[in-house]
Amino acid sequence: MMPLAALHGLRVLDLSRVLAGPMAAQILADLGADVIKIERPGRGDDSREWAPPMMVPEPRSPLDESVYFWTCNRGKRSATVDIASAEGQALVVRLARDADVVIENYKAGTLARYGLDYESLQAVNPRLVYCSITGFGQTGPYSDRAGYDTIIQALGGLMSITGNPDGAPGGGPRKSGLAVVDQMTALYSAVAILAALQERQVSGRGQQIDMSLLDVQVAALTNIGMNYLASGMVPRRMGNRLGTVYPSDNFRCSDGDLMLIVGNDMQFRRFCEVMGLPELAADPRFARNADRLAHVAELEPLLREAFAHRKVAECETLLSAAGVPAAPINDIGQVFEDPQVLARGVLREVARPDGTVSRMLGSPIRMSRSPLRDGRPPPRLGEHTAEVQGGWPSAS
Repeated sequence: MMPLAALHGLRVLDLSRVLAGPMAAQILADLGADVIKIERPGRGDDSREWAPPMMVPEPRSPLDESVYFWTCNRGKRSATVDIASAEGQALVVRLARDADVVIENYKAGTLARYGLDYESLQAVNPRLVYCSITGFGQTGPYSDRAGYDTIIQALGGLMSITGNPDGAPGGGPRKSGLAVVDQMTALYSAVAILAALQERQVSGRGQQIDMSLLDVQVAALTNIGMNYLASGMVPRRMGNRLGTVYPSDNFRCSDGDLMLIVGNDMQFRRFCEVMGLPELAADPRFARNADRLAHVAELEPLLREAFAHRKVAECETLLSAAGVPAAPINDIGQVFEDPQVLARGVLREVARPDGTVSRMLGSPIRMSRSPLRDGRPPPRLGEHTAEVQGGWPSAS
């Protein structure tokens, strides 16, 4: 008998759109939950229209081929429902009555107009775990605002500490290259949902989870935020350099860039040995990490000169053999050719309805007994509408 997925039998009703909510639901789907995604008739999730690029050239059904949509909707069913209609509201209530989890990311108060808010649905299903994801939360002076990831990066301080220092080439605040706040919120939401389900085992009751992108971003300031709270000193942008250890930066080699982090004094001595810089290890200005941080201006040009005439692969080989963390700064094409990435199976091939095969990202979770279900493509718009009209179908 094949082992069951960890969340086999869990029913999740996904009323969310774009990234944070859909990704939280996708994490649960990967782990075996049966996820029904409710979408607008004719258009679906906003991200279905975020194109190009598309999964295939000249798609017959563009709404089914958005790369963005494929990012966070694998393994779900799709049902098109007009929640503004009495019939659509009745169907959602019927599904919620037998669901374990609802995930939604409408502006605070929106779903109450349709009788689909937490208070309404928990009245028909007291065991329901209802996760609301918004930019600013259900309370507070900004609760009625819409919030996208980059707006939260700006307001929550991330952009102020990302980028090169003012006055340096390319200086100024920068957003992250990924929607990191959305993705962190998805992860926190999945954790909170699983915790609420565990608590339900004891109490027999569900509860509402109030997730805010801004809350997540502020919490994610971690040591940077704590340093400010302890010292009152506002952090400054440092590019790729860490403020806690040195050497830590990207260094230009003759054929590309290498990222280096020397985490302790022993690593620094080994670094100096393999890079042909024994005199630096013996220099009292650089003997300890605190000394190196205090003398970055003197040390940095010496290191940059040592890297400038070597190739990236040579440096990576030398440093890895010495136990010093270093890696080439890969472009995305190089990432998907990396032997470690390929060996770990993060890149998946999935069969499409027309019999062709597409490559897509898979879940990074690895469990020793419980299989994942991340090899199923995202649903076509409304693909499962007919089969959910009468309620939850048998789990697939």
